[in-house]
Amino acid sequence: MSKEKQILLLHSQGFSQRKIADMLHVSRNTVARVFQASAEAPIPSGELENLNEVEIHQRLFPESAQQPELVTPDYDYVHKELLKSGVTLKLLWEEYVEGCRSSKQAPYRYSQYCKLYQDHVDRNHLTMHIKHKPGDKLMVDWTGTTLPLYDRLTNSMCKVYLFVASLPFSMYCYAEATLTMKEEDWINAHIKMYEYFGGSTRLLIPDNLKTAILSNKKLEDPISNRSYQELADYYRSALLPARVLSPKDKAAVESNVGKVTTHIIAKLRNRQFFNINEMNIAVRKELDLFNANDFQKREGSRCSVFREEELPFMQPLPAFPYEYAQWKSAKVQLNYHIAMDYQNYSVPYQYVKKNVDVRYTRTMVEIFYKGLRITSHKRLLGKRGQYSTVVDHMPPNHQLYSEWDADRFLRWSEKIGISTKTVVEKIFESYRVEEQAYKGCLLLLKLADQYTPERLENACKIALLRIPNPRFKNIRLILEAGQDRKVAEAKAETSTTAGRQYAIVRGSTYYGGGSNEK
Repeated sequence: MSKEKQILLLHSQGFSQRKIADMLHVSRNTVARVFQASAEAPIPSGELENLNEVEIHQRLFPESAQQPELVTPDYDYVHKELLKSGVTLKLLWEEYVEGCRSSKQAPYRYSQYCKLYQDHVDRNHLTMHIKHKPGDKLMVDWTGTTLPLYDRLTNSMCKVYLFVASLPFSMYCYAEATLTMKEEDWINAHIKMYEYFGGSTRLLIPDNLKTAILSNKKLEDPISNRSYQELADYYRSALLPARVLSPKDKAAVESNVGKVTTHIIAKLRNRQFFNINEMNIAVRKELDLFNANDFQKREGSRCSVFREEELPFMQPLPAFPYEYAQWKSAKVQLNYHIAMDYQNYSVPYQYVKKNVDVRYTRTMVEIFYKGLRITSHKRLLGKRGQYSTVVDHMPPNHQLYSEWDADRFLRWSEKIGISTKTVVEKIFESYRVEEQAYKGCLLLLKLADQYTPERLENACKIALLRIPNPRFKNIRLILEAGQDRKVAEAKAETSTTAGRQYAIVRGSTYYGGGSNEK
């Protein structure tokens, strides 16, 4: 508001320019300018009392009345636009000036524009959202206070930790009890947090715990945990860890941690929980009551401000929730497989002896080489030692075996003979993994081409009589020694003798006796 009337009243009382400037907190140049205008167009003291500030200004500075009227900005629109990410008063003023110029009207200067906005906020009892914008930041942390979880049988107690997240604009909170503060519980708590909020934010601000941030040095970019960085990327959030020993960087969550401790942990202190799910049901009930409580110094509650003012500005969630993934390094073995959690997964044979990165979830295994994904497999579960093999990963000379299976070997051996089939069955039974038996069975059945199917069948029959679990090498040695032929010849001679009706009897002359023949 102009202070020209007050300056003239003090001047009429005999105060100096310096004194008036000090009393009214204006510059001496302003006082001198009013004094000069009053000397050129004096206002009688009797009229001065009855004139208002506008009339006095027009009497002292008549040229200002000829200036164009300034356009008053729509400060309701300005207040709503300031809620959007990246929007500032400076930007809105520039747009306002551009609009005035296009309509050939006079705009306010930036300083007066900001002052009028401040007056609008004060007049309408609004909150100036300068530090935090809706849907822009999300702060996460653990509470320092733990909850007890009891064993129903032994009545022993273990500590349970409380994860807390807060949106600093609305102060809307999320809380969940976890058994540990390890990486998997940390990631899964975030996944449930995003489902609770129904959206994600541009920035995710954690503390410097190792499950989130590996390094956060003053003059270097922070180094994030790989799984945590994946989570942030999946929900389109940028990780911005708080500075070390700087709790003001995450003041919203620090404040809510204390309030959550009072409103949730303290209220549950006299209850005994024997199951983490039951505890989280109770935590959620108290959390909803906490968010629904009315603010003391502003209208509404955390929940109402979140629903009405913040949720519309949050980023939509992906179609499917993030699935927790872990990373490890592995070396491709000579059989072009890597071992992970006692299971084996194939890799293109060109990567044999290379070190690769393995990303695995509950359902999927992905293998990367120098940041490039080279293959993926459905995760094997159940008994150890299973193989997941892709035919295209094999060298050309190995791909032959991929066309075979146990049924095909058994059908082939059955055509040769029952003993050969029995040997093949025993070979398969002796291996834990079916593919390990393919080579021995193929070599065994190929002996029929070299020695005839009949000889192979006989050799298998002999081997079964002498060896509990014969192998290809045993059958080959029998064939090389011709043992199958000797057995066959002995059987043939026995069968010939048994086929005669009478025995051959020598005459009496052979024994030297007299002859009775006539």
